[in-house]
Amino acid sequence: MTAQSRDAFEARLRQIGADRYHDKHPFHQQLHSGACTPEQVQAWVINRYYYQCSIPMKDAAFLSRCSDPDLRRAWRRRIEDHDGDPDPENGREGGIRRWLRLAEAVGLDPQYVASCEGVMPATRFAVDAYVRFVREAPFVAAVASSLTELFASGIHRQRIAGLLEHYDFATEETLAYFRRRLNEAPKDVAFGLSYVLDESVTKAQQDEAAAALTFKTDVLWAQLDALYSAYVAPGRIPPGAWKPGDGGARAEV
Repeated sequence: MTAQSRDAFEARLRQIGADRYHDKHPFHQQLHSGACTPEQVQAWVINRYYYQCSIPMKDAAFLSRCSDPDLRRAWRRRIEDHDGDPDPENGREGGIRRWLRLAEAVGLDPQYVASCEGVMPATRFAVDAYVRFVREAPFVAAVASSLTELFASGIHRQRIAGLLEHYDFATEETLAYFRRRLNEAPKDVAFGLSYVLDESVTKAQQDEAAAALTFKTDVLWAQLDALYSAYVAPGRIPPGAWKPGDGGARAEV
């Protein structure tokens, strides 16, 4: 079989998000509608932090084997967006620091969250698998796995609106992570999508890229499945994972 046209291949990638992106997961629907308890919100913040803090390591692993300086220049901005600038006078606060501000707002000790001590085993397995995939996969597949950002703006807008409407902790300041990603993510995804479309010239390469994007949606979905099982129903918290009240948590968020 021959490769798809550029437009048809892009439509294929977008359909993967339409079918499989984690905005459809019951936990997110519960979170955005205000139905989560304070403890469930805290569990989400703790476990999602492990994903957030692993993203720069994933991107650094990608850069470590990238010989194209143009690609490196374009990609390293992702690390800067998450890690920020160590000099506060430059005013470039990274996404990780903004996430820890959210953690404090929902009643958690930021140092506890940053320690990743209470992260669920399933979260670690899923996120570590993603980092390993990007470190080892062919370049086009590694880039394609980042294309869940194609669908991220919608979920960020839903989240901002839902959290502001339903939760006292939610303010423009505490939700700054999501607001900033509305500006950062489109630049990243425009580059990544163009790269994947340009470089996927054979059917095998297109299939590999589509499989990589499918894998990434599975990584995101698996994290929420574990979160729902542990803190919603049946409420079976795995050994070593955070329990309500741990980590200096306050109930009133």
